[in-house]
Amino acid sequence: MDLHDVLSRIESRLEALGLSANRASALAKKPDAIRNLKRAVQGGERRGVTTETLAALAPVLKTTAAWLLEGVGDQEAKAPVRVVGRIGAGAEILPEFEQIPPEGLFEIELDFPLPPESVAFAVEGDSMWPRYDSGDIVICGKPEADANAIAGSEAAVRTSDGKRYLKTIRRGPVAGTFDLESHNAPPIRGVGIEWAARILMILPSSQWRRALAHR
Repeated sequence: MDLHDVLSRIESRLEALGLSANRASALAKKPDAIRNLKRAVQGGERRGVTTETLAALAPVLKTTAAWLLEGVGDQEAKAPVRVVGRIGAGAEILPEFEQIPPEGLFEIELDFPLPPESVAFAVEGDSMWPRYDSGDIVICGKPEADANAIAGSEAAVRTSDGKRYLKTIRRGPVAGTFDLESHNAPPIRGVGIEWAARILMILPSSQWRRALAHR
């Protein structure tokens, strides 16, 4: 890994997107990552950034970790994401009765790559308003079997009785149970969770509908 080249590629993306190094590092949840890389380059060090950090920076810089690392592939990455079903924010969604085709509802093309095993759902209901509107798309990370790993986070959740919700997860009063909280509706108490996936980003309804219309 040539740190000079890596830094040069990062700086070119910052300039193209009008982002500061501090802002990009914060959005990637890697505070001071780019500043530390600059210091490493200036100090002649051989190590100044990890592949994990580049993978976190890549979506923020709307490119790929491979391009940042080695200049491989297109500088501006695009990636399709398939909306695989609906998620209830107030409404109870029973996946078995959704009548969703095997290939999902539809596909949206993003201007940046997503982490492997990401999934997307269409929001239905208004219990999470004003954070989410019905019709928004939520893109989630890899579903986790152990909801304790993301307790305290907003997540797509499938409960043990087969219902699917968009809620904030809290640990319940009894081990192995959880409370599901909304912004403007009563919480659902003491439920079992089959899987939960942390929310990575939100696509407002108007944005993704406009993107589909121009394809």
